[in-house]
Amino acid sequence: MIVHGALDHAELASLGIDPGPLIDFSSNINPFGPPAGVAAALAALNPTPYPDRSCHQLRHAIAGHHGCDPAEILPGNGANELIHLIARALLCPGDRALVVGPTFGEYTYVCQLAGAQIVEVRAHERGQFRLDADVLAIAIKRARPRLTWLCTPNNPTGVDFSSDTILSLAETCAAAGGLLVVDRAYRSFLRDSDHGGDPLDDVAAPASLLRLYSLTKSYAIAGLRLGYLLAEAGLIVRIAAYQPTWSVSSPAQAAGLAALADDAFLPTSMPQIWAGSDALRDGLLALGMPVHRDDLPFMLVHPGDGAATRLALLRRGYVVRDCASFGLQAWVRVAPRRPEENARLLDVWRELL
Repeated sequence: MIVHGALDHAELASLGIDPGPLIDFSSNINPFGPPAGVAAALAALNPTPYPDRSCHQLRHAIAGHHGCDPAEILPGNGANELIHLIARALLCPGDRALVVGPTFGEYTYVCQLAGAQIVEVRAHERGQFRLDADVLAIAIKRARPRLTWLCTPNNPTGVDFSSDTILSLAETCAAAGGLLVVDRAYRSFLRDSDHGGDPLDDVAAPASLLRLYSLTKSYAIAGLRLGYLLAEAGLIVRIAAYQPTWSVSSPAQAAGLAALADDAFLPTSMPQIWAGSDALRDGLLALGMPVHRDDLPFMLVHPGDGAATRLALLRRGYVVRDCASFGLQAWVRVAPRRPEENARLLDVWRELL
């Protein structure tokens, strides 16, 4: 079983906690969304017809966003579905898969389901969770994995690799007979992001590079489940063969089109998220809490016992992410919310000390 952030209603029921008043700092979702156009698109939607199984309009809108061919785009029921599809389509039992950790647990899980052998290259706290790209390249050359999974910027550490490094690693994977899957779900949250696609769009990316994106976090539509894969057209065909028909619902497609059409939402909301992150980090440091924050606004906080801290805050109405599933038992992950909510979390945390 893979542990994720967000509310677990079965757990809350067992603890006798009403989910209604809880404030969720565990999910890394834009607290200022969704864009107004999303609600309008959903209100106007006729739910009776089947969804467009080809996601024609949405694929063209995404392709315009990245300046690529629509044939290179595969929308999915969240990036999570696409992670599963990639492993099913491209891995055979006995293949090696390399995972750059600590990171999202789904990569290892889907590779294990496919019967692959897992090789982990792990960044450590003593190095500020940063991994030398040369060390990673050497590991790829030695292991010769069929798939290498790299989340950048990374969950939960926030560390980002440069576009040049990503392209170099993709070439290394190709030379080793493999593919590089880069999860870009959090790219829109970078402090200096221009929100106009991805710098990787501006280069001739090798065919060995697959890119995953999520619209659910930055546009606050996680309940609708919407992500997409950008890859060479032949790979898209292979992977899409494993996707169920009508995987992406009509509401998800409508919301995605409305979100992508709003050019002001991300440039307006992201600076507010970073301002909240700065204030929350400063407040936690003032409480004497060790904090690790890198290229993303969410942060790792070191209370010593992550599970106990999470439960204590949960019983007081605040949800943070216990990081034990990342192998970081002493840490919790905290994503900033609106200023007044950040202030209330700091007040409650102060009471626990």
